[in-house]
Amino acid sequence: MVIWQQGGKEVAVKKDRIEINKNLIPYSFDITLGGEIFEIGVNYNEFADMFTLSLTKDRELICSGEPIVYGVPLFKDIYVSGKYPVIRIVPYDESNEKCTVTSENFNETVFLLIDNGSDSIE
Repeated sequence: MVIWQQGGKEVAVKKDRIEINKNLIPYSFDITLGGEIFEIGVNYNEFADMFTLSLTKDRELICSGEPIVYGVPLFKDIYVSGKYPVIRIVPYDESNEKCTVTSENFNETVFLLIDNGSDSIE
């Protein structure tokens, strides 16, 4: 179980992973998120050691170059209801060993976790 801080409370999150095949980058794939089909494009900037995502829905590019930053929900700053997935996707290390996303740890210990609902912990 993963624990995040949300509104001053600890929240236990039920999660699934979005698996990324680093050997195929750059590439894209279709995925169902919150009952809707999206296309996710995965890129890597070797100079900055940074992964980025693009997001397409109904053949419309709605986001390009979204950086994958440890612990920061994807599309958080640009979310528009009805355009983006309604679920939270957060890069996180379930073993709590790493606190950044790098080419060495991404999809090894740090994964894109999908928040499928949560239960507050008192």
